Amino acid sequence: MSKVAANEVPWLTESEDAAWRAYLKGVAQLTNELNRRLEESAQLSLSEYEILVRLSENPDQEMRMSDLADSVFQTRSRLTHTVRRLEERGMVLRMQCSEDGRGINCRLTPQGLQLIVDSAPQHVRDVRELLIDAVTPEDLAAFHRVMTMVAQRSKASDQAAAPGC
Repeated sequence: MSKVAANEVPWLTESEDAAWRAYLKGVAQLTNELNRRLEESAQLSLSEYEILVRLSENPDQEMRMSDLADSVFQTRSRLTHTVRRLEERGMVLRMQCSEDGRGINCRLTPQGLQLIVDSAPQHVRDVRELLIDAVTPEDLAAFHRVMTMVAQRSKASDQAAAPGC
């Protein structure tokens, strides 16, 4: 890989840098506050809540661990540890995949479902207070477009970097 001279780097302009830093600060503060509120109201971390929600959205409330990992915003290693903690609390069960016997599935328990049913209304109120109601509908639509483009670009970059099969 060749080294690029410092003067060849397209450095961020002042306004680009300000937008980048505002994004970093906003995401960190929003995530921390949502996490704090979930911990306080439901004794759940945001990452635990996210897993329970994904499982609850499936018709059979069960997902293969690899599919669950692809749907949440955690590394596979972190997901495994988080699911283990949820399993110890009786919120999920891990079991062999009945389809092929090689994979592991994660299933939401009735206790886990009840926790989501009980905690979702407050979490939605918190998301509304901290993000949705803090911006205009036009800003929210622009934010959605931007984040969708960023996610697509990041996914394309990840797929291009992935080794072939």
